[in-house]
Amino acid sequence: MDSAPRPEDLSALCAKGEDAMWAHMRAEAEEALRLDPALTPLFMGELLSRHCFEEAVIHRVSGRLGASALDAAAIADAFLEALESDPSIGEAFRADAAAYVERDPACRRLIEPLLYYKGFHAIQASRLAHALWGAGKRDFAFYIQSRTSDALAADIHPAARFGKGIFLDHATGFVVGETAVVEDDVSILHSVTLGGTGKAAGDRHPKVRRGVMIGAGSKILGNIEIGACSRIAAGSVVLAAIPPNSIVAGVPAKVVGVEPSAQPARDMDQILRGLAYDSFDYVI
Repeated sequence: MDSAPRPEDLSALCAKGEDAMWAHMRAEAEEALRLDPALTPLFMGELLSRHCFEEAVIHRVSGRLGASALDAAAIADAFLEALESDPSIGEAFRADAAAYVERDPACRRLIEPLLYYKGFHAIQASRLAHALWGAGKRDFAFYIQSRTSDALAADIHPAARFGKGIFLDHATGFVVGETAVVEDDVSILHSVTLGGTGKAAGDRHPKVRRGVMIGAGSKILGNIEIGACSRIAAGSVVLAAIPPNSIVAGVPAKVVGVEPSAQPARDMDQILRGLAYDSFDYVI
């Protein structure tokens, strides 16, 4: 079943006037189709037959989440209702797509996150789940969380909050707890956990401020703040609050330097350069 929004609803969904991003994506898709006509069903069904970028995202993500218990059309309808209530969700779609092209050297076209990247799909699914959670539709929200985990290998609680311009690379093994917050322009690699430290209720998960870069396999645990524009090295276990503009590494992690970049999440530099060996503590 086609998961596209109903034609009568598109006037509310699609941006008015000229849309440079959407025009650019359509041009990319037309060129890709010219080079590989065998992919006509993909490019036509997922992009070229859609009226706007927001509709294309809804169609693609709903299609990946649809299953026998709840088909893609029902999920697309919920997505459409969420966007009508909160247009900032569509703005976040666009900022997230731009983040992939800007920060991922393997991503050379805007169509790639839309069509292929499960990290992009997982973040958009979490936006739907969060909207459902806020509307009191908690079972629907939990269903979207469950399907996202099954289909996209990312387990994000519906109450968790994400800003815009999120780059989730690969997504596999990404786990986010209920009271976590991730602000704008954060970059996250695979196998990252934003978790708690036990079974205590209440506010118990990390608050990741804007511009942070979180390396692969990092675990950030507890109701702690990761200061803006900090860089967390791969494999770190962060158990205490981190000041802004810090470089963090180790198990347990500690501050090992001052972040020289004003935008580590955009630079995506994952190598710890120029740090003395005595910055690190090793326990044998």
